[in-house]
Amino acid sequence: MTINATRIETMLAERGLTKAALAANCGISRQNVSTIIRRGTCEPKTVGKLAAGLGVPVADIIKEV
Repeated sequence: MTINATRIETMLAERGLTKAALAANCGISRQNVSTIIRRGTCEPKTVGKLAAGLGVPVADIIKEV
């Protein structure tokens, strides 16, 4: 799935979270979070984990194609 990396970065800033904190909330590695944000894509189940870690619905962090 294609994610909206800018939106995720904005949410991190709004919440005062680091990528490491997001990774801890999601149960995935910090390096993986950084790679996903840089690449802009990941598996659907990982999008679900990211959304849960941010406390938002999946629709808020994906890009419509």
